[in-house]
Amino acid sequence: CHFGMNTFHNLEWSEGNLDPKTFNPAKLDAEQWARVAKSMGAKYLMFTAKHHDGFCLWPTDTTDYSVKSSPYKDGKGDIVNEVATACRKQGILPGLYLSPWDRHEPSYKDKAAYDQFYIRQLTELCTRYGPLVEIWFDGAGSEGREYDWPGIIAVTKKHQPQAMIFNMGKPTIRWAGNEEGFAPYPNWNVVPKDEVPNFSAGKGKTDGSGTVWLPVECDVPLRRGWFYHTDNEATIKPLAKLMEIYDKSVGRGANLLLNIAPDRDGLIPEADAQRAKEFGDEIKRRYAKALASKSDSGFTLSLNLDKPEKINCAITREYLYQGARVRAYVIEAEVNGAWKPLCTGTSIGHKKIDHFE
Repeated sequence: CHFGMNTFHNLEWSEGNLDPKTFNPAKLDAEQWARVAKSMGAKYLMFTAKHHDGFCLWPTDTTDYSVKSSPYKDGKGDIVNEVATACRKQGILPGLYLSPWDRHEPSYKDKAAYDQFYIRQLTELCTRYGPLVEIWFDGAGSEGREYDWPGIIAVTKKHQPQAMIFNMGKPTIRWAGNEEGFAPYPNWNVVPKDEVPNFSAGKGKTDGSGTVWLPVECDVPLRRGWFYHTDNEATIKPLAKLMEIYDKSVGRGANLLLNIAPDRDGLIPEADAQRAKEFGDEIKRRYAKALASKSDSGFTLSLNLDKPEKINCAITREYLYQGARVRAYVIEAEVNGAWKPLCTGTSIGHKKIDHFE
């Protein structure tokens, strides 16, 4: 969920000079956001605690450029707390996005001073809101800037040891390389460290082979743009497109982040909420009632059907507790007494969805 000052100005990026008094989501309902996420089948919700403009959606002690200076709840609001609380009430996990690039903070020009400023903000988020599933470090706007990643990662590991770390510093989950929601294929969880952008903290501390375990997370917005805009409802992705995205992200072993932006009232618009539910319902319709599953290897699995059934896809999963070991596979069918290949592939990982006639 991208939400913040930009929401009220039809902007994607702003420069950190917008008036906090323009931020007033009078009907904000974080529980509605969490219910929408749950209706889609989402396991976690990522929230933009601070975007590139530097406006903080929690009452930070580091700057006045925050909800403290806005009319929202007379400056007494804490939207990060509302989101974290709502997520836990709905049984999903909260995660937070904290932009390293800060276009408002004067100390940004002073590397050492800003590093300490940023670490203080990160410490607040990591200690005030309970367990977080992921910390999202966006690399946008930071080209050529080297932050104190050892210090940043140390704070994250100290206070949120189970959280995924996205994309920068010493990440545990990597970007797919596009904002279309597609994972490349083959999609390996194990990659050479030297091929990972932004892998800067703890250099050389790998498994000794120069590789790192780094699954993929794909991100894509439901509408055109990441923040709410008053004129783009017509760009809500159709269900068929969302299912294509699902098959090319989750169906290639990745996690999928589908951005759904709350509006100026602080609510997810009805059209977006409805499409999210349709998406979740279609995923369940297609894939929830798998005919059978078995985690053991080296055994025959037989399906006894009450009546003839059409099968047009297969979901394959790899037992990852001993690493990613499958290098290639083929799915065949016996047709008129002869076996023929339906589909072939290389990487499987967490999940691979294959379609055939």
